[in-house]
Amino acid sequence: MTRQSSPPLPALTALELARVSTLIHGWTGMVFGENKRYYIERRIAERMARRRAATASAYLDFAVDDDGERQALINAFTINETYFYREEHQLAALSRDILPEITRHRTPGDLVRIWSMPCATGEEAYSIAIWLLENWTLVDAYNIEIVGSDIDTAALARAVEGNFSQRSLARLPEALLNSYFEPEQHCQRRIIADLRESVRFTQANLIDPASVAPLGRFDVILCRNLLIYFDDDARIAAGETLYDRLNPGGYLCLGHSESMSRISDRFTVTRLADAIVYRRP
Repeated sequence: MTRQSSPPLPALTALELARVSTLIHGWTGMVFGENKRYYIERRIAERMARRRAATASAYLDFAVDDDGERQALINAFTINETYFYREEHQLAALSRDILPEITRHRTPGDLVRIWSMPCATGEEAYSIAIWLLENWTLVDAYNIEIVGSDIDTAALARAVEGNFSQRSLARLPEALLNSYFEPEQHCQRRIIADLRESVRFTQANLIDPASVAPLGRFDVILCRNLLIYFDDDARIAAGETLYDRLNPGGYLCLGHSESMSRISDRFTVTRLADAIVYRRP
């Protein structure tokens, strides 16, 4: 079998590269510049080959006018670096401090809503479900709704399917693998049907308030390692959206290198034993 070669990289002019960067930023909030030239050219080359476009300019004209191709280009640029039990200290804060505080004035059976955004290929949203089953004794006392969202439709399709590689599963103890995943096939394990059905996945764009408004409000939002790819304007827009999507008293968890304090003064910084989080007053 002959290995298929990658399409040759187009030598983007400065104007073409700037146009790609402007389009991706406008659609997603993510920033790609000259220092990411190889990354940009590789992804443009893949899409040009798929569409048999003769030039980068012609391809970009097509992507602007075609909804399906625009989404495919967005999917090509998203960064889906994730794995199960990532930033585990925040999951500990969720079960030890956040959910007990949220449910303190609620009665058994009440709805508790948790949003994982971005959820990429599903590891983070499913991690929440597994962690709560294992670590929060009141998990069955409340109606827990977990929603996973991402701008990348291809990643969401993989999340719904629920197949994960050994790399994604590396941090999970063997007991959890055996409890929550089907036996390994083709170097992958599929999360059990009960958990696949317990998480709802839907597309959303954090810098487009209209795309997230139908999701309603949440008690907890985990938005980790997304804002690092945004510029200041996109971060401010995202901060407003995150604030609007939280119930009063709700909690926001960011990535370890991110801080809402430099983006918005509307949140209250809350220092818990396991993590620093942000709360809507």
